[in-house]
This record gives sequence, structure tokens and C-alpha cells, in this order.
Amino acid sequence: MQTSKMYEKSSVGELVTENYVFAAVLHYFGISFYQYPGDSLEKVCQKHKVNPRQLIAQVESWAKQQEPSLEELYLNPIELLVAYLKKKHYYFVRQELPFLSNLISGIGPEPGYEALQADLRMMFPLFVEDFIHHIHEEESRLFKRIELLQDIEAGEFSTQDALIILEKDPIQYLADHHEIHDDEMLGIRKLTQDYSLEEHAPLTMKVLYHELQSFEKELAIHAKIEDELLFPKAVELEKEALRKIHKQIQTN
Repeated sequence: MQTSKMYEKSSVGELVTENYVFAAVLHYFGISFYQYPGDSLEKVCQKHKVNPRQLIAQVESWAKQQEPSLEELYLNPIELLVAYLKKKHYYFVRQELPFLSNLISGIGPEPGYEALQADLRMMFPLFVEDFIHHIHEEESRLFKRIELLQDIEAGEFSTQDALIILEKDPIQYLADHHEIHDDEMLGIRKLTQDYSLEEHAPLTMKVLYHELQSFEKELAIHAKIEDELLFPKAVELEKEALRKIHKQIQTN
């Protein structure tokens, strides 16, 4: 384990080679690692007025982060599951996608990868636009629907208004039309030949491929949480809301 001082004296290229998390954390602090491969971390931090110890602490913190398992998420009520998914959406949009966009647009031409880099520069912004649209659609329709169902259960709507809400955009319809964002990543996967690189490939391309592959895995997990946990919970919530409304109608 390197001490903080050893980290500071090491070059940015060395640190990123040892641990790709450094590339993401440097971006978080407004530093593009590929611009300073030979400079020491200390020098780069001075240039950008960043406290190197704070940066190193962030690297160590990110390395220790663990996502909850599906089993742990399943035990949470639906409102906490929605909050978790919203937090992931925020992370994707504010951290992951800007970092990937920065790598794709900022890395200079690498010998043997120029055509691939040009294709990624055209393809990735389209993916980002589509992905952000999907997130907004999901939050404005699905998450809002779940909030309305909870309000119905809490008795905050009249029977007539509750029936109107329940008849519009049922959860099962939203589930059947739920898009899993894999098509664009499939194109990227084919373009990069399943993220395969030669051992002596440039560090920039190794980091880029690693981050693209990691993001794709995160999207797959995210979709699985929605399909296997969120939608079933939402369907049950909707059934319960309908049951209560029908009971009220029969009582009246």
C-alpha cells in the first residue's frame, strides 16, 4: 500500500495504470488524466489547485464502495427502491456519461484506433441523448405512477379520481414497453470487438474500453433491478390500490 506521499510523487500515467479508478476520480476533480501521463500527481494537483490528499482519499473511498445485492434491495419498500434507482440515474447522468464523453471526445488519435475513435465520437452522443430521454420518460411516467398509487392507497384521491388514474397507463403496460438500453451498447461492443485489446495497447484505450464495459455491466444490473424487483412490486401495489377502490365502491 502506497503512502499519500508516494502517490503524490508517482506520475499520473503510473497511477492510472495501477488503478483505473484514478482516471475517474481525476475527472471528478476536473482533470483529464490523458493530458498529463508523465507528470507527477503532485504537480498536476498544484496546476488545478486540488488537494492531492483529498483526491487520494476519494480514490480509496470509491474503491471501497459496494452496491447492495438484489436480495437486499428486495427487502426494501418500493419507495426506497425508487429512491435508489433515481440516485443511480443521477450518477449515470452526472458522472458516468460525462466521464465517458470526455474520454471519447478528448483522447487524441491513437495509432491504429483512429477509425474506431471517429466512429465512437459519432455513435456515443446519440446513445447519450437516447439514454437521457429514457431516464426522463421513466421518471415522469413509471416513478410518477408509483407515487400516485401510493397516494391512492393513502386515501388522498376520491374514488372517481382514483379510478381515472388507475385506468391510465397501467403498470403492466409500462412493463411491457420498458426499453432495455442494450442496442446502442451492442453496437459499441461490436465496434470494440467485445472490448478486446492487445496487451500493449495505449493506456488511454485500455481505460476507455474498461469504462465502456463497466458502464454496460451497470446498465444490465440496473435493468435487472427494474424488471425483477421494481415492476413486480409496482404491479402488486397497483393490484392492492384497485382492490381497495373496488371495496370502497361495493361499500358505498
